[in-house]
Amino acid sequence: MTRVMATGTFDIIHSGHGFYLEEAKKLGGADAKLIVVIARDATVRAKKRVPVVSEKQRLEVVKMLKPVDEAYLGHIGDIFKIVHEIKPDIIAIGPDQNFNLDELRKELKNREINAEVIKITKYRESALDSSCKIIKKIRKMEFDENIFKNC
Repeated sequence: MTRVMATGTFDIIHSGHGFYLEEAKKLGGADAKLIVVIARDATVRAKKRVPVVSEKQRLEVVKMLKPVDEAYLGHIGDIFKIVHEIKPDIIAIGPDQNFNLDELRKELKNREINAEVIKITKYRESALDSSCKIIKKIRKMEFDENIFKNC
C-alpha cells in the first residue's frame, strides 16, 4: 500500500479540493491510501487569513470526502512533525500551494523522511475554485442583491 499525503486549509470546501484530492490519491496507484493533513487555525491565520470554518469542523468535513482514507490536524509550529508521524511515501503538493519544492525536499532529507514530493499541475479552473473567490462572491452578492436579509 502506498501512503499519499495531501495537505491544505480546506476552509470552504469546493470542487477544486475534490479534484486535488482525487489527483493526489492517483499518485499512489491502485493500492493508494490518501491521508490528508488539515492546517491548524493558527497556521491559517499566520499564512493566509482568519479561517471561516474552525479546524475541527474542517477536519470533520474532509474525513467525509470520498477519496480520503484518513485525515488529521497538523501540528502548530512544526509542519514536519506530522509528516514524520505518518511516514508517507508521497507528498502531493496542490497546484495553488506555494512551496519551494527544492527546499521542501532538502528539509525532508535533513529530517530523514524518505518521501517523494510531487507537485500536482492539473487544475480544474472555475469561477469558484478557491475559498477566497467564494468569499468575495458572497460579499458582492450581499451588497449588490441583499439576498442574505433572511439569514
